[in-house]
Amino acid sequence: MKILFTAAECAPFFKTGGLGDVAGALPKSLAKKGNEVRVVLPFFTQMPAKYQEKLTDIFNFYVSVGWRKEYCGVKALELDGVTYYFLDNKYYFDRPELYGYYDDGERFAFFQQAVIELMERINYIPDILHVNDYHTAFIPFLLREKYGWIEAFNHIATVLTIHNLEFQGQYGREVLPELFGMSTERYDDGTIKMGTAVNFMKAGIYYADKVNTVSPSYASEIQTPEYGCGLDAILRSVDYKLSGILNGIDYETYDPKKDPALPFKFDVKNLKGKAKNKAALQKKFGLPVRKDVPVIGVVSRLTYQKGFQLVVEEMANLMQFDVQFILLGTGYPNFEHDFNYFAGRYPDKCSVSISFDVDLAQQIYAGCDMFLMPSAFEPCGLSQLISMRYGTLPIVHQIGGLRDSVWAYNPIEQVGTGFGFEEFSSFWMMEEIKLALSVYHDNKNVWKKMIKTAMESDFSWDSASQNYLDLYTQILR
Repeated sequence: MKILFTAAECAPFFKTGGLGDVAGALPKSLAKKGNEVRVVLPFFTQMPAKYQEKLTDIFNFYVSVGWRKEYCGVKALELDGVTYYFLDNKYYFDRPELYGYYDDGERFAFFQQAVIELMERINYIPDILHVNDYHTAFIPFLLREKYGWIEAFNHIATVLTIHNLEFQGQYGREVLPELFGMSTERYDDGTIKMGTAVNFMKAGIYYADKVNTVSPSYASEIQTPEYGCGLDAILRSVDYKLSGILNGIDYETYDPKKDPALPFKFDVKNLKGKAKNKAALQKKFGLPVRKDVPVIGVVSRLTYQKGFQLVVEEMANLMQFDVQFILLGTGYPNFEHDFNYFAGRYPDKCSVSISFDVDLAQQIYAGCDMFLMPSAFEPCGLSQLISMRYGTLPIVHQIGGLRDSVWAYNPIEQVGTGFGFEEFSSFWMMEEIKLALSVYHDNKNVWKKMIKTAMESDFSWDSASQNYLDLYTQILR
């Protein structure tokens, strides 16, 4: 199968979140299964030098962005069986951040048209063109409405993956003539219009052959007014082509037996290294080194979406228990302030690092006993998958991908891979933490069995990518 994958970010080149992880891991896994996979990305100049040094300049061409002709250089790199193309335009992509600029509409209008116009130039017409989130969601629409006259493109099947519906790419009616050189017909008849804006995500939902999200539960949730971000009715109208596929994690990258960030390696058959990592983590965060005290870890952006209002509400209560709390993250100033306050008030129980540190994150995944993830909504989530891989049991709000990936502890059968609370409230979160503490202290054998079950659960991309191949096959039949 010939697959062209395109997104706005991709690990290990540049990423801000889960989209970058998926764009890095899924194509690699698809290529391992014998498919011909190529990936097209913007050339963000913040790409690490070690990858920039390996890039080859192939050619350049010009893309019409409305009446303007914009330069597009094409750079290529082969890595892990995948060919990557990076589209270079310094005006659009030589910036400190990937997103968040006043002209994002223009930047991704350029990019999406360049992706389409690249295909014939590199003589690669895929069977499947897989687009991701609003930055590339307009491509299925453009293929049919602007480039439909190109016969070679008429047999391309398209898949749109929604990683986070909250961001939709909404721009004024004028973007159609000014950025795409198109008439406003599909806006005026309501096809791609939401409110008073052209909506890239709505266009992708309507025009893609298949639409999927990054977990089965999230696929159901976004069809409701509570989680649909205004597009729930649109999604219900195309439910026949909507599905959910749970993300995986790269088992080569996230492997406690090999992880270079860990001072001590371990696996499910020998957890002595995990205990040593716990002691090293306690020492690093300035907490008393005690093997008997449960350590709860957090690695996250500190936002309301991630549920930290619940944690702040219960911190004083939590600190009354024999527990240690370690947090790594940055986010809203009020949350940063509050967690710093609790670290100062309870120095023997709470320690925080308001920063972003990849190696330290791995040490938290490996060294803690529990991992707290109380998200208000979570399309998939990767932290809970990583923590289980490292034998750290997650405590989660049972929503979206958290519900689909964490087998919540059953007190009667005494089985599970973590703990989950249904109602999004600080009270029920705290009740679940108390249940976890009870099992940790009072039933060591059950705790060990849960760790083993969590570590042996298969959330690899080898499994997840097969579900994508099945989805592609459904279209091509």
